[in-house]
Amino acid sequence: MTKPVIQKRRCAVYTRKSTEEGLDMEFNSLDAQREACEAFIASQKSEGWVLVPNRYDDGGVSGGTLERPALKRLLADIEGGRVDVVVVYKIDRLSRSLMDFAKLVDVFERRDVTFVSVTQSFNTTTSMGRLTLNVLLSFAQFEREVIGERIRDKVAASRRKGMWMGGYPPLGYDVRDRKLIVNEAEVATVRKIFERFVRVGSATALARTLAAEGMKTKQGSSIDKGFLYRLLNNRVYLGEAVHKGTAYPGEHKAIVSRELWDKVHAILRDSPRLRASRTRAQTPALLKGLIFGPTRSAMTPTHTRRRGKQYRYYVTNSVLKRGPEACPIRRIPAAEVETAVVDQIRDLLRAPEIILRTWRAVRKSDDGVTETEVREALERLDPLWDELFPAEQARIVHLLVERVDVGLDGVDIRLRTEGLASLVADLRAANSDMRSAA
Repeated sequence: MTKPVIQKRRCAVYTRKSTEEGLDMEFNSLDAQREACEAFIASQKSEGWVLVPNRYDDGGVSGGTLERPALKRLLADIEGGRVDVVVVYKIDRLSRSLMDFAKLVDVFERRDVTFVSVTQSFNTTTSMGRLTLNVLLSFAQFEREVIGERIRDKVAASRRKGMWMGGYPPLGYDVRDRKLIVNEAEVATVRKIFERFVRVGSATALARTLAAEGMKTKQGSSIDKGFLYRLLNNRVYLGEAVHKGTAYPGEHKAIVSRELWDKVHAILRDSPRLRASRTRAQTPALLKGLIFGPTRSAMTPTHTRRRGKQYRYYVTNSVLKRGPEACPIRRIPAAEVETAVVDQIRDLLRAPEIILRTWRAVRKSDDGVTETEVREALERLDPLWDELFPAEQARIVHLLVERVDVGLDGVDIRLRTEGLASLVADLRAANSDMRSAA
């Protein structure tokens, strides 16, 4: 009859002593622990148990932490598949913390490693040993839950007092001595975002504009729609601390007024689709009040709808009043003339004589500005234009353009020099704000 094949079980002995006292003796506590463990392994030789040559001895290290050199080497060898059984003199040599012990057992179970305590009849290779382990882990789970409840209760109590409970501080604040402190360089950026959202009414459009302007989050990433929604809904800007949906007066200073907050949230209460529709409906025609026909008669924006699609036009008032024979140009497509006007504006803003005129106008209020700064400010508008919301485009056009005359031979534009000066001041201020926020 053939003998059954006994599988070899590689055994690692782990020893630990909390203090360094006596470790310099020829036969110390670590040696005593190891001798007892080696004797136990020898008694299990018939079961295929063999001692691995590596030693795992932590002298002068507390059992209340897993940050132990020899324990780390043991865990690395377990993960590397070089150990099958961990043998200790007593359970507390491995760990004094139930939570840490549970973490170690998780590693043992994942790598199919058993655990033995030679003086406490604790052996996870037997059913009684596994029962004892389950009892210990139940206490570990209880300890974790009690600690979790204490933490949650402490957080709730702290939030009710308006305290800052950690994490990344929002844009507009810094953390000092575990409290939110107003960051004066970022406050203007936060308020400007709230104010511009009220004007634009669309987080998508505002995010595109801010990203095109180079504005960044506090962590240095690009601004997107999700960031804007989180910022606009963050009640910390009202000076409040929120816990599980309930707001409490915070210890920090508010940087957004209740009036501005209410305006923003009156807009946010509508669905995004409804807001987009209303914004488009309220957006004025780009050239309304500025465009005139060949007979010097003003042109009025109008539109028609065919097959569900809207077509916009500018119609001469004289045609509306006296009929199509009153003007050689009855109506022109709005998109075509608006594109032509915008293209001409872009070309004019690069023209040396316009830059010189604008610089002279700006110097009346800021004699320290240079011609180069004026040119750079005007050049910044060109790449930003396509990212602007229609209402913002219309505002800039009305700021820059005094009159648009449409003739049989083309379009003539008359610019406002004072408007150019105002635009340069706005662009320089925006650039200064972005540098401060960065």
